[in-house]
Amino acid sequence: MTRSITLRIALITVGALLLASCAARQDAEAGGATPSASESSSPAESSSPGTADAESARKQLAELTVAAEGSLDGYDRDRFPHWSNQGENCNTREAVLKRDGTDVEVGSDCYPTSGSWTSPYDGEKWTDPSDVDIDHVVPLAEAWRTGADAWTDDERERFANDLEGANLLAVTDSVNQSKGDQGPEDWKPPLESYWCTYAIDWIDVKHTWDLTVEQDEVTALEDMLDRC
Repeated sequence: MTRSITLRIALITVGALLLASCAARQDAEAGGATPSASESSSPAESSSPGTADAESARKQLAELTVAAEGSLDGYDRDRFPHWSNQGENCNTREAVLKRDGTDVEVGSDCYPTSGSWTSPYDGEKWTDPSDVDIDHVVPLAEAWRTGADAWTDDERERFANDLEGANLLAVTDSVNQSKGDQGPEDWKPPLESYWCTYAIDWIDVKHTWDLTVEQDEVTALEDMLDRC
């Protein structure tokens, strides 16, 4: 009899402990069903648009080799063959005009017959494709001075015609001419609101193609990223 009573008490005690454990877990789940705003939002969700790109650009910039620029000895734009055939009777210039324009219509030769282009460098809008240049964000001469002099001509051709990267933009011709082969330490787009994007693109191109940067260039790029 004594053994039976002891066993019964033990079973009752275990059952009570299990019930208490279940109740505590249900209370915790109920309390956590509606997390606070700070708990429910990840850092990425709460950050402002463009911040992630800027952060990636800063990481890429830190990975670039800082070195003095080389010379232009041996440089010639013809060492960067462009504009290459992109199929459907289009060369690279015409492909960028189609990509970057609005309501672009082209003839059988792929040259635009209508459309408009808004230059990101200065915000100007053009309807005549002759008023638009295709800019290399990282100029060909700049690429040569920072590593492309050691490439093959085939590699330089791929750089000059890269439609998948960030290096080709349809921009106002006069603005492109004022830029020349200068880096961001010496030239920036007239439209200051575009400086963040310009810095991100410049860094992306240099990182993709493993080109070097100068310290003044790094400082200028960091200042531009601060506007993101």
